[in-house]
Amino acid sequence: MSEVEVLPGRVGNLTPEQQHALDEFKQLIQAEGIFVEGRHDDHLLLRFLRARKFHIGHTHKMFVDCENWRKELGVDTLRETFVFEEEDAVRSCYPRYYHNVDKKGRPIYIEHVGVIDIKTLFKVTDEERMTKQHVLSYEVLITDRMPACSRKAGHHIEQCCTILDLKGVSLRQFANAFGFIKRTSAIAQNYYPEMMGKMYVINAPMMFTSVWGMVKPLLDEVTVKKIVILGSNYQSTLLEDIAAENLPKSIGGTCECSNHGGCQKGEPGPWKDPEFANPTKA
Repeated sequence: MSEVEVLPGRVGNLTPEQQHALDEFKQLIQAEGIFVEGRHDDHLLLRFLRARKFHIGHTHKMFVDCENWRKELGVDTLRETFVFEEEDAVRSCYPRYYHNVDKKGRPIYIEHVGVIDIKTLFKVTDEERMTKQHVLSYEVLITDRMPACSRKAGHHIEQCCTILDLKGVSLRQFANAFGFIKRTSAIAQNYYPEMMGKMYVINAPMMFTSVWGMVKPLLDEVTVKKIVILGSNYQSTLLEDIAAENLPKSIGGTCECSNHGGCQKGEPGPWKDPEFANPTKA
């Protein structure tokens, strides 16, 4: 296996100043009694440090805010206490799923935004339950999906490749969904920083320029640079980063997941492979 380049600011590629900041930050939260062995590994601490440009004070505030939020929502016990029985009904009006990995070994997350039906969505569930399900999905990503991807890739994976499909979206539809999208974006940025490696927005209509003007201010400049906006001729660009067999046929790949009940329901990937899945999570 060829050696993988470790990006700056990660474990294995820290400047002396960054290493000092990591050590100082870890000592600080240990002294305050908020450090959790296992969950707060160096990879996680560095994600928060990178999000705040290694400024100890700013990182500390972000980190403490996150830990307080986790306690208020009961994040650490969600897997045991929360059951999302309406999953199938929600997927029918808000299709979103993980589907294998890109060429860098990162899990691929897909949302078909153009067919979101917010009115129906909140008839079968409510915002509080959707928020908990959204958070639980992040937790499973961290504890199950990414470790399995890391085992398969042979190196640490901590970011996703996201595809947002806007086929069929309208301004009215987006306006109806904007509030929920804004809140979920805030959760990602504030509590799960530095987890988006790349985002492809495909089938973007002409009017998306004005919508992008609304969304852009919600994102930091580092995140904005990771986003690629594409129209209907997006397939060749996606296939540069994703093998055709790992991409659903509905968006330009060759996968139909016949053995998994369909791409959305099956959610194939290393996390479903006994060779790479964590035995304790099986």
